[in-house]
Amino acid sequence: MLPLTIEALRASFVNASRRELADMTVPDLDAVAWDDLTYFGWRDPKTARRASAVIPTLEGDLVGILFRQAEASPRSRAQCSWCQDVRLPNDVVFYAAKRSGSSGRKGNTVGTLVCQDFQCSRNVRRTPPPAYEGYDVEAARLRRMEDLQVRVAAFAAEV
Repeated sequence: MLPLTIEALRASFVNASRRELADMTVPDLDAVAWDDLTYFGWRDPKTARRASAVIPTLEGDLVGILFRQAEASPRSRAQCSWCQDVRLPNDVVFYAAKRSGSSGRKGNTVGTLVCQDFQCSRNVRRTPPPAYEGYDVEAARLRRMEDLQVRVAAFAAEV
C-alpha cells in the first residue's frame, strides 16, 4: 500500500459525517510500515467499538470506511471474512458500516467478520504450512495477499 497523508486519509471516507471525521483519532502515519499492508485499518482509542479502514480499490482509488463493532461477540471461534486465515492468532469481531450516500442516511448498513485489530495484512503474509510435498508456499502466500486485496475491495464497493 502506498503511504497516506492525513489529508488523503480523511478525504477518502465515504460513510462518515464531518463531525465523525473531526472526532476521529488517526494513528501516527509516519510509524506505519506501508509496504506490509494491503489496507490500513485501526481502532479508535477514544471511542469504544469504533474503527476505521482505508482500502485501495482495484482501480487505485482509496475508500475510507467508518465501522462500528457489534456489542455481542461471536459465540464460537469465527473466521475472518477478509483474510480467511484458519490459524488466526487474534480475535474476530463483527463490524458494521453505514452505506454511503442516501442509503446510509436512511440507516442501511453492511457488515462483516474481520480481525479485531485489522491484522489481516500480517496474517496473509505469514508463510503457510506446506499442504503436500512440492507445495509452493511462496506462491500460496502471494495468492493469499492478492485474494485479500480482492475481498477488501469488494467490501469497499458494497459500502
